Amino acid sequence: MLVNCVAYQDGRKLADIPVESISDYLAKDECFVWVAYKDCEPDELKQLQGEFVLHELAVEDAHKGHQRPKIEEFSDCLFVVLHTMEMWKDGELEIGELHIFVGPNYVLSVRHRTRQGFQNVRDLCEREPELLKHGSAFVLYALMDTVVDRYFPVLHALEAELEVLESMIFERDDASSARRIIEELYSLKRRLLILQHATEPTLEAVSRLFGGRVPAICHGMQDYFRDVYDHLERIDRAIEGRRDMVTTAIQVNLGMITLAESEVMKRLGSYAALFAISTLIAGIYGMNFQHMPELEWKWGYPLILALMVVINLVLWLRFKKAGWL
Repeated sequence: MLVNCVAYQDGRKLADIPVESISDYLAKDECFVWVAYKDCEPDELKQLQGEFVLHELAVEDAHKGHQRPKIEEFSDCLFVVLHTMEMWKDGELEIGELHIFVGPNYVLSVRHRTRQGFQNVRDLCEREPELLKHGSAFVLYALMDTVVDRYFPVLHALEAELEVLESMIFERDDASSARRIIEELYSLKRRLLILQHATEPTLEAVSRLFGGRVPAICHGMQDYFRDVYDHLERIDRAIEGRRDMVTTAIQVNLGMITLAESEVMKRLGSYAALFAISTLIAGIYGMNFQHMPELEWKWGYPLILALMVVINLVLWLRFKKAGWL
């Protein structure tokens, strides 16, 4: 589905144009065309391939989708794949893709499985005619910067979830809640990994746009792409730190479970000791031997009962003082 097809000249918007007129505007000096599609159909992509002379391998990747974030260079054209990240209300992540074809005088962006559009990027570019004079390179920067900036709210939401789970570790009151916390921590770690799978390859790809051999299209825009790289690096470091914190939280939670089980075992052991002394004495006097001390003594029975009570009372006080009961 076509979203926009606009021609720009000298940093300013000329007009919204039909796709059939793209080649006419491409022939004009200091003019470039920015076309945006959502879930582009094969026939539409084929038509644009003819208008912009796109490389067939890049077109095939854009048609199939499910590509790894990357930047590929084909003669005078760049093919950029970015992963978009959106969070549903239940906290699950939805991964979309933004494919960008960038030439000296055109930008073609195709987004797949992405609810958020990029109209705000177009509005921002049109409000900065001095920067838009850089042409397609500035549009590429603006799109990449927006995709990367949209990672931050996702990361912040995951960080907030981690803080809640960390506080719950010390507030849980039963085994089922401990199990649920571990499950949620693993879910959080999985989503952090998904986010990292979007940022790490992009980090590597963007480094090619400002250091060493820079594609001709990006000349003069190196500082802007370095800024995108810095943002990605911050996000990647934050993800790595949060993943370590999740691992630590899981270990702490398992440690708390072990401590709770140890407390239970101490209590059970204490009560077993209380019963063991009485059982031992009763067992000795229940062996039915003829010659046993105090066996026929008048006060033997109450004395033995009193002895059991005293011993159990002493043990109970000792265990209570030690915190075992």
